[in-house]
Amino acid sequence: MKILLIGNYVNDGQVSMQRFSTIMESALRQRGHDVSVIRPEPFFGRLMPSYKGIGKWLGYIDKFILFPSRLRGALPRAEIAHICDHSNAFYAKYLKDIPYLITCHDLLAIRSALGEIRENPTKWTGRRLQKMILSGLKIARHIVCISGSTKDDILRLTKLDSENVSVISYGFNYSYSAMGLEEAKTNIAHIRIDTARPFFLHIGKDAWYKNRLGALHIFNNSIKFDETSEFNMVFVGDDLSKEMRSFIKRQHLEDRVFAIPFLESEGMRALYSTAKGLLYPSLSEGFGWPIIEAQACGCPVFTTDRPPMTEVGGDAAVYIDPAKPQEAARAIVESLRSKEKMATMRETGFVNVKRFSTENMVTQYINLYEKLIMHRKP
Repeated sequence: MKILLIGNYVNDGQVSMQRFSTIMESALRQRGHDVSVIRPEPFFGRLMPSYKGIGKWLGYIDKFILFPSRLRGALPRAEIAHICDHSNAFYAKYLKDIPYLITCHDLLAIRSALGEIRENPTKWTGRRLQKMILSGLKIARHIVCISGSTKDDILRLTKLDSENVSVISYGFNYSYSAMGLEEAKTNIAHIRIDTARPFFLHIGKDAWYKNRLGALHIFNNSIKFDETSEFNMVFVGDDLSKEMRSFIKRQHLEDRVFAIPFLESEGMRALYSTAKGLLYPSLSEGFGWPIIEAQACGCPVFTTDRPPMTEVGGDAAVYIDPAKPQEAARAIVESLRSKEKMATMRETGFVNVKRFSTENMVTQYINLYEKLIMHRKP
């Protein structure tokens, strides 16, 4: 097949979405398909590469004024087009003459713009942008969602027929597996954390739904128990927020909480393999990649008791209510007390992650591509 993948504008800094399109490009080419990738390129955006302030407005020129003509020029060479990130759904109006699909990773920004998520108020420009994205989704030929909960949101907000919406879960973006303790310690020796103490791990950017402050509250309650009194907390991602630093200072946790930037994959594998648990009390997610990454490395997962976290974690995680940090901490500590339960979680996790192979994900996309192309033919 001749496949056109539509990727993300690099200045927007959407690392996960760029990773997804890269995985698709590589895997499809390995299967022998003719793959082209097109994305808005920074032209005016080169003057100030940023997704904020003036850089954001310069990016709008690149994305909304310059890119459409390039996109139209690329379409005649393709049998099918794939918008790899729903945040580019406004390009759907240019794809009327070709079979296409859109992958929807989550609807958090759209729901926020609609006022459904009070924790994340949206400015006027954001509301206008999300309205454009939703309009593109409403006219989509086919939408692929990465989880059942995202599909539920799509059906509710777009009113599309269910036959035009599928679920294809993520596959792994790296071959995560358990790493030996000594090798893991060597891999993270350069990181400024106290590896002599056991630690909980959190992965994620500083976004409201990641609930990093909530993770701190749970951690602070957990160290009141004898079994976890010596634990540290390690955050991987953005720097700590002002609210988090204030909480750490009030609770005298300065030497117990560490923040490090995102690491390359082997560094992440080492952290997952040495952590006593992934503390992941997200308020919402599109999928929750760290859940399966941790499980693949034998790391116990403590996450929120709502979908899609329950959908992804399956029977191999301990589910908590992030709104009740004391109860959450107690549930975590009680689980850690049982060596038998931890061993079972580890083995069940290894089984659970087999559901999320990249091979299976790509096969499902190829089957869908073929179906959409065949339906288009007279």
